[in-house]
Amino acid sequence: MKKYWTDLGASVVVFLVALPLCVGVAVASGVPAELGIVTGVVGGIVVGLLPGSTMQVSGPAAGLTVLVADAVSRHGIQALGVIVLGAGLLQAALGLARCGRWFRAISPSVVQGMLAGIGLVLIFGQLKHLIVSPVALALGLLTVLIMLLWQRTPMRVVPGILVGVVVCTALAAVFASSVDRITVGTLSTDVHLPDFSLLNTGIIGTAVVFALVASAESMFSAAAVDRMHNGPRTRYNRELVAQGLGNTICGLLGALPMTAVIVRSAANVSAGARTKASRVLHGVWLLLFVVLLPGLLTLIPVAVLAAVLVHAGWKLLGLREVVTSWRTDKAESFIFVLTAGLIVATDLLTGTVAGLLAAVIKTAWDVSRLSVVVTPEGVALRGNATFLRLPRLLDELDRVDREHVRMDLSGVRHLDQACGQAIDQWVDESRRAGKTVDLVGR
Repeated sequence: MKKYWTDLGASVVVFLVALPLCVGVAVASGVPAELGIVTGVVGGIVVGLLPGSTMQVSGPAAGLTVLVADAVSRHGIQALGVIVLGAGLLQAALGLARCGRWFRAISPSVVQGMLAGIGLVLIFGQLKHLIVSPVALALGLLTVLIMLLWQRTPMRVVPGILVGVVVCTALAAVFASSVDRITVGTLSTDVHLPDFSLLNTGIIGTAVVFALVASAESMFSAAAVDRMHNGPRTRYNRELVAQGLGNTICGLLGALPMTAVIVRSAANVSAGARTKASRVLHGVWLLLFVVLLPGLLTLIPVAVLAAVLVHAGWKLLGLREVVTSWRTDKAESFIFVLTAGLIVATDLLTGTVAGLLAAVIKTAWDVSRLSVVVTPEGVALRGNATFLRLPRLLDELDRVDREHVRMDLSGVRHLDQACGQAIDQWVDESRRAGKTVDLVGR
């Protein structure tokens, strides 16, 4: 019985963390605030009941804000439901095809670069709400300051994000009545079925990108959350199916896409959650709030939510990991910078694909290590002879000037076609020149 009371308390904590983030992500994405809460409700109640993960909590994520805002600006908010529905169906199919663990095979530098790029875009996108006036800037700075300092107090069981939003909203109500505030509509107006007449190749491509990014973020979150507790481990394929079903329902409601969110999941674990009940109940509290008290959202200044998102974007940067990576592997750091920089300069898809290609090239270069040793008897090769090492191999062979050459290939683990043809050509040319060449190990 005790664990259920613990789950009840944890659900309240997660609800208090999720509420301002649901609203903030929605506003930053360019959609009505209540649609963010709808996604949080689906992530809590629907995904929370499904098998896959026990402690992970799902909802609208800051990591998808850039994608959603771009999709809404290109295709319109009416197309959002179709995009999210398609992404959800694809996620579910990938889970059924047992592709869940494959998302964990992406280079960490690409993932960190993707998150950092999203964080930078998020920060830059919210600064406009903070610099509109001295009052807005003051409210934003105070919100961030309270969030940071609150975590050092004995009362940190209450989420700092909630304290910052409540305190600054109250100050704005008393002293700054002219600041811009959140606009809230009604669920009956904003929740709508997807319009399939809008379907085109651009929307299909966007849905695929949504599915891949949301799946990757959820799988990475699952791996991180599993390290935070000693309970049942995540079953990745089932969790991917659960995320897909959740996004399918969000698409049918015209709401935001969801992922597993590390901030809420960490709050869930830290609050002492034991079972799925905590994440399901947090969805119930969100549902009750959006039905009974939506008017409270209209009191929150836009600058306060902007500050919350700037703080979230800063955490996505992961500067500590960047410094560590720079000290240990500068090539990985380059991939990180390339991915993040291109996301800021172009878009999420371009930056991520470029980062993945750079990671593949780096891996190919690392595994194609080839040692070419000129010995008194001839040449000895060790390692992987691939086309990436072909120029060096040809340079070393050109330096061999002996009448009798022993070429030892017994230490070659892999010989690709390019290097194989180059060696055969060199052997033929040497023999035509009257030299004796003995091939060993081939």
